[in-house]
Amino acid sequence: MASLQRFLKLSAMLIAAPIGVLVLYVAVAGLLVLFPANREPPREPAKVQAFIATNGVHAEFVFPARSPGMDWTQIFPLRDFPPGSREAEFIALGWGDREFYLNTPRWPDLTLRRALGALSGRNPSLVHATYVLSLDDYGERYRLPLTESQYTTLVEYVRRTLLLSEGSAIRIPGATYGYNDAFFEARGSYGPFTTCNTWVGGGLREAGVTVSRWTPFESNVYGHLARDPRN
Repeated sequence: MASLQRFLKLSAMLIAAPIGVLVLYVAVAGLLVLFPANREPPREPAKVQAFIATNGVHAEFVFPARSPGMDWTQIFPLRDFPPGSREAEFIALGWGDREFYLNTPRWPDLTLRRALGALSGRNPSLVHATYVLSLDDYGERYRLPLTESQYTTLVEYVRRTLLLSEGSAIRIPGATYGYNDAFFEARGSYGPFTTCNTWVGGGLREAGVTVSRWTPFESNVYGHLARDPRN
């Protein structure tokens, strides 16, 4: 009987431990939204209207494809995208796990092995770039007005993430979801504490945008931004 009790107690602990960790993870993420970084608004006027887009799980940057301070076609050449991309007004940029990105274009494609692989923090990463023809057709969006210096900081943040060759991002041949998009080699590894959303949040903090101090979930990213009324 004593052996059975010890076995049951150990089993209960093994089940409770990951649940406790998950609860703590979510609680910390929720609490830190209340104590954001960069509370004070910038002193300079906003000059660039960017956005944060989300599909309900994954957040990414949406920048003007071309502006006086930045032409993203220099880093993501249009030759790597379908011809229609030339008409795009915006470019969406997200970062994530290579295996997950390339083999899970739809949620039904998600497998336990791929999910655990992404959480292991061992897989290489990619940047997913999409030339956006119409914002109205591109997910739920939150307005991200940026000063010139903030935008410059975010541009450099994305540059540092990418592996570049002669100033351009290195494309993964044949990798696309078929929506004016392509995948490119990037630095870093995805993990429980370095998610697609922490990548976006890290850029926002570095640029001086008011954002949660940790952004494992997409709601942490846009929690201090105004929703785009065109949604």
